[in-house]
Amino acid sequence: MRQIYLDHNATTPVDDAVLEAMLPNFRETFGNPSSVHALGRAARVCLDLAREQVAALIGAHPAEITFTSGGTESDNLAITGTARALKNKGNRIITSRVEHPAVLNTCEELRKEGFVIDYVPVDGYGRIDCAALADMITDETLLISLQHGNSEVGTLQPIEQIGALARDRGVLFHTDAVQTVGKIEVDTQSLPVDLLSLSAHKMYGPKGVGALYIRRGTLPLVPLLSGGGQEKKRRGGTENVPGIVGLGKAAEIARSRLESDRSHVLLLRNDLRRQIESRIPGAKFYGHPDFYLPNTLYLGFEGVDGQTLMIHLDLAGIFVSTGTACSSGSILPSEVLGAMRVPEQEMTRTIRVSLGRGNHPEEVERVVGALEKAVLEIRSKTGFSAEPTPK
Repeated sequence: MRQIYLDHNATTPVDDAVLEAMLPNFRETFGNPSSVHALGRAARVCLDLAREQVAALIGAHPAEITFTSGGTESDNLAITGTARALKNKGNRIITSRVEHPAVLNTCEELRKEGFVIDYVPVDGYGRIDCAALADMITDETLLISLQHGNSEVGTLQPIEQIGALARDRGVLFHTDAVQTVGKIEVDTQSLPVDLLSLSAHKMYGPKGVGALYIRRGTLPLVPLLSGGGQEKKRRGGTENVPGIVGLGKAAEIARSRLESDRSHVLLLRNDLRRQIESRIPGAKFYGHPDFYLPNTLYLGFEGVDGQTLMIHLDLAGIFVSTGTACSSGSILPSEVLGAMRVPEQEMTRTIRVSLGRGNHPEEVERVVGALEKAVLEIRSKTGFSAEPTPK
């Protein structure tokens, strides 16, 4: 039985070309990039190329790219580094309840240091209320941190409007773009963002490596890691050269395939949704109907527990999730759905399907068939009967 992987928002398989690019840095070009001898210089050349590749993907200058251990560290550095650098200017940070835990938990830690965290509301689709955001900005606001795309429901935020508002009010703007870089166009030349987080393993690169874009002219962040002055003293510690090379290669591939990958997963997503709507009654979809990640479908079925449904699919060789991977195993309701004011009884029904470049059209029929079978089996055990899904 061929397995079908539909959890690309959690992580992606490493592209073969990425792995091949990394291997020499484990075996031949293994030097410390801070060393001045030939092996060190060769490693430094690899770092420089990767920095150029990542910068090219998001329309940045290589000097604006700081390598990190991944999206979580990038978010932490952007938020904590800015807050501590600007603590004499103000003490307020604006974010939202639909952010990734890497943002929410960082903000909660800063609260313990005396910072005030303001949460801008979202609508029923998980999209930011820009009017409310404008009203929340004060002279004490030093940073706005709002995601580009939501990892659970797939809703895209109005980054252009948010960034323009932040610039107009003289406030720095950070966006967690871990779920969008490599999936849709992200161009820092046109997007009014000061700081942007990205991660390799969300775009067919290795785990444990990412980057933070810091627009030139942005204040020096207070580093989280003090060390030998690597990454322009923004992030101490010997660089993970193989991982960074993998990130660079993944960025290069993503840039060359951006439109073809986007079109591919969007076609599969839309076909999957159409078939579910026509064949399985009682289906409900979440997230914005117009502004969404092209690969993401978040849904639930009346009378069906999401965890139980996920297990049924797992046994059929189909891998989905019930939300963000960083919260897997949690028995608490989704904070994202809570912020969207989804009734609590609905929260336990949901699953997330996130497609990737390795999925194929013929898999859609098998997935829908497995869903249909699992939903019927689960409902039969509870005696639930669903009405046809409204058109």
